[in-house]
Amino acid sequence: MKVLKFGGSSVANSENIQKVLAIVAEASQKDKIIVLVSAFGKTTDKLLAAANGALEDIKTSKSILENIKAVHHQIIEDLIVLNTEEVSEEITYLFDRLTAIYEGIFLLQELSDKTLAKVSSFGERLSSFIIANAAKELFDAAHKESRDLILTNDDYLNAQVNFKLTNKNISAFFQDNKNQVIVLGGFISSNISGDTTTLGRGGSDFSASIYAAALNAKELQIWTDVSGMFTANPSVVKEAFPISEISYEEAMELSHFGAKVLYPPTIQPSLRKEIPIRIKNTFRPESIGTLICKHPKNNNGVKGISHIEDISLITLEGGGMIGIPGFSKRLFETLSQQKINVVFITQASSEHSICVGVYESDASKAKELLDATFSTAIERKKIKPISIESNLAIIAVVGESMKNHQGLSGQMFSALGRNNVNIRAIAQGSSEKNISAVINKKNAKKALNILHEQFFEEKTKQLNLFITGVGNVGERFLAQLHQQSEFLKQNLKLNIRVIGISNSRKMYFNTTGIDLTNWKENLEHGVPTSLDLFREKVKEANYRNSVFIDNTANQQVSEVYEKYLRESISVVTCNKIACASNFENYKNLKEVSKKYNASFLFETNVGAGLPIIDTLKNLINSGDRVHKIQAVLSGSLNFVFNNFNEKTTFHNVVAEAQKEGYTEPDPKIDLSGVDVARKILILARESGYQLELEDISNNSFLPKDSLSSSTNEAFYTSLTKNESHFQKMYSAANENECRLKYVAEFIDGKANVGLQHISSAHPFYNLEGSDNIVLFYTDRYPENPLIIKGAGAGADVTASGIFADVIRIANK
Repeated sequence: MKVLKFGGSSVANSENIQKVLAIVAEASQKDKIIVLVSAFGKTTDKLLAAANGALEDIKTSKSILENIKAVHHQIIEDLIVLNTEEVSEEITYLFDRLTAIYEGIFLLQELSDKTLAKVSSFGERLSSFIIANAAKELFDAAHKESRDLILTNDDYLNAQVNFKLTNKNISAFFQDNKNQVIVLGGFISSNISGDTTTLGRGGSDFSASIYAAALNAKELQIWTDVSGMFTANPSVVKEAFPISEISYEEAMELSHFGAKVLYPPTIQPSLRKEIPIRIKNTFRPESIGTLICKHPKNNNGVKGISHIEDISLITLEGGGMIGIPGFSKRLFETLSQQKINVVFITQASSEHSICVGVYESDASKAKELLDATFSTAIERKKIKPISIESNLAIIAVVGESMKNHQGLSGQMFSALGRNNVNIRAIAQGSSEKNISAVINKKNAKKALNILHEQFFEEKTKQLNLFITGVGNVGERFLAQLHQQSEFLKQNLKLNIRVIGISNSRKMYFNTTGIDLTNWKENLEHGVPTSLDLFREKVKEANYRNSVFIDNTANQQVSEVYEKYLRESISVVTCNKIACASNFENYKNLKEVSKKYNASFLFETNVGAGLPIIDTLKNLINSGDRVHKIQAVLSGSLNFVFNNFNEKTTFHNVVAEAQKEGYTEPDPKIDLSGVDVARKILILARESGYQLELEDISNNSFLPKDSLSSSTNEAFYTSLTKNESHFQKMYSAANENECRLKYVAEFIDGKANVGLQHISSAHPFYNLEGSDNIVLFYTDRYPENPLIIKGAGAGADVTASGIFADVIRIANK
């Protein structure tokens, strides 16, 4: 014998019920089948809404009832052919009874639990009768009222089962019954007096388990609209997948902590008899689903992650509690007497405080009761006034074998901490089947995804990017990311999504990831750009492993880095302004980055895609000490002086450098030496020295009117005007058989930048094109410096440097 239970979504309409009948027909060919059904769709909710509405307006109730009636008669018309009239008469009779009850509620202006139980029972009474009669036309089937078999106490809306009498009734009925299939309504029952009671919302699952245990069924099957119990809620965690096998205890923990596929009390009756429970999908019957049993084959440490939202944390705290027995008893007794369910408990070993989690809807009442219970102790200041913290959620990591896997708690809390998910309270039982943590409700989705990635997706890590600046560098970066996406997934097990992009005019977000084939079109249809709104959108998305990328040279953008870092959002930037600002700001950004465990990477601040800063960090971290740095750090200036001679004009060479993307949008920043000064300042600071930008001696080669120009047009005009000045510089170097190079130097705490004559014996002499070169003289490299050389300018190489920093974050 097998027991099959079908939920409301499985019997929501005629089409779905036909699927149910097909499943039952197949199953009944091998075994005797007991079928438990819920009410059609949302019928119970509508029945209760009509009952509450009857207190105000009977017309509204009757209108709701007419809608419910139409649904049921349509299903009769669709599914029943042979005895339509007989079934319709019975259904009409039941609806007449309902109408009379609603009229009574309206006249008496009273709606008791007893009446609510009676009203809510009609959904299952109607559905089970119709489905049973539809089944009779296809195979050997009969209908039976559950209220005749399941007996309970007088708690009408959440009745406690009298198992002794119930088991006796069920055994007696099925011993005499010869039908191959019996259809019953779930959820409903009756007390000793014959009054209708209910087993609580979700009680249809419980009913099915009661029948399975009473009859020692071969298997209990719960048919729903998902393919089993998942590793996490699939509507929140897209990567969640069904659990093939799970123990009774694990299933109870997951269902208690919000896995709505199974009503928590369902497990107990079947557990006592060790009856396997299988969760199946009505709409995908071929799927294996989840088997709940005593000894599951799947022995993973963590089986699933679940959560409950709308939790309040109530804290009883005070030095007067220490060593004094009875505080805990009084607390739980007070809540229990008022039927306030405690879903979370933790107590400090010092006995200084007790925290309990209750549903937010019960929090105010709980505080009022506890304030009264402990009023004397509060007045005498033995304990503090009862405190409540709301807008919380409980997140639980569940697995029966967790006790055999070291470090799971550490993995859980470190993963949450890395992503700035603050934990308010922790609970873990000695059985180690469940590790629970209370967090802010707004972080629940983020935490579920973090933990699912930690325990179930260790081979694939997801990064979520928010990019401001999609000009030359940003556009190349997006192109490189799009080109390499499959390679990253297959070879680095890294999934990178771009969630938000912006330029100076528009910004665009897509929470599931922006399609990089048409991002320009989407951006054009975005909303006006706002730095504050962009940051709020990033914060609101609240994704794990979030990275803010700045591809601009904008002062205002650089000023928001700290706000991102304080939200544990990593920052990657090619914008040199922040790291070359006053030392206190630079130092603060580094410290905030460490404090909030968010990476602050700026490799492209010096040398575009060259690993200059990373190499320098490795030297310092390994204990080396820098004494001297010599470098050509401007790819644009190197390009200019490599291409400038007596046959060219300085104006044309600079214009070509800007056209090729080697210079900043304002080329004066490069040619004035300010950009190079910023770069050597950053290298000095990364070497451990405290310098300011004004400490860098800048020997500019530009005439005064070029330096004082306020627009690009004026700047280029000044270059043409001063062509003879630039030709003299070239001639002077040429006469000495030297080349012009703009050199940055840092020697024992002092730095300077300026144009130098470089002889053929110097490593800088043959530096071609827009290449950069850096020479590090350190304790370990005192005579022969460590040399880094390569392309140091251009959108492509800068974009690749940004890309490299993103990969560094992924590998962190």
